[in-house]
Amino acid sequence: MKGRSVLVTGATGGIGLETARELVRRGADVTVLGRNPDKTARVAREVGAAGTLIADLGEMAQVRRVAAEFRDRVGRLDVLVNNAGAFYTERQETREGTELTWALNHLAPFLFTRELLPLLRAGNAPRVVTVSSGAHVMGRIRFDDPEFRRSYRGWAAYSQSKLANILFTRELARREPWLQANTLHPGFVSTGFGQDNPMFSWISRLALTPVEGAQTSIHLVAEPILVSGRYFVESRETLPAPQALDDGAALRLWRLSEDFVDGEAQRPPEAAQNGQQAAS
Repeated sequence: MKGRSVLVTGATGGIGLETARELVRRGADVTVLGRNPDKTARVAREVGAAGTLIADLGEMAQVRRVAAEFRDRVGRLDVLVNNAGAFYTERQETREGTELTWALNHLAPFLFTRELLPLLRAGNAPRVVTVSSGAHVMGRIRFDDPEFRRSYRGWAAYSQSKLANILFTRELARREPWLQANTLHPGFVSTGFGQDNPMFSWISRLALTPVEGAQTSIHLVAEPILVSGRYFVESRETLPAPQALDDGAALRLWRLSEDFVDGEAQRPPEAAQNGQQAAS
């Protein structure tokens, strides 16, 4: 990894932090992205990162802004690790009026990757690694209501977003054959993730450590991998759920995601109005 440029999102704790730490140890020039400036700066000093980026990836305007900042400041990228994500028991919307799980867990890695493709094309053996979850097996893409404006359930929204990670990666690999794009399940890891959910707290004693949970991400970034568009568990290629192998759904999701990030998604009039008011 010596001299390779790597960008890790959600790098201020848990899996992202341990991924960044190990990649720096292996010689990579790692940029860490987080929401909190002080915490991100502290983590960068702790692990020896080459630089920091600050953004709330739930907002597409900030995703575009921070991608442009990285292009201008660093100017090269070999590996993008889409690690940031969250679970919400209650339905929330971003200031742009988009449901937060859908925005942060799916639309953000979709748009961030798209914005950084020019740098990746010029990179050295470029890779995109996206952290999904075994929860995708219970996921279904609600193409008619991906933001769960009807009957929101936190677990269903989360499972949908993790399925979307895998479908997005399959379509990315198909569209960009020069790029190695894979996704993974890190295992159930004891981090701050899902801390507002009593179920997660109750079974946290059975969880992996963040160091253990980061191993598959590190494997996909740093080790020789000969496949693209695949799903990995415990550093081994594994078949995901059948709905994650649906290439027609992957293409449909890609087009839907483009509509969202480019402002063309068909949404209820009241939602569009609320989003405009929140962003103003």
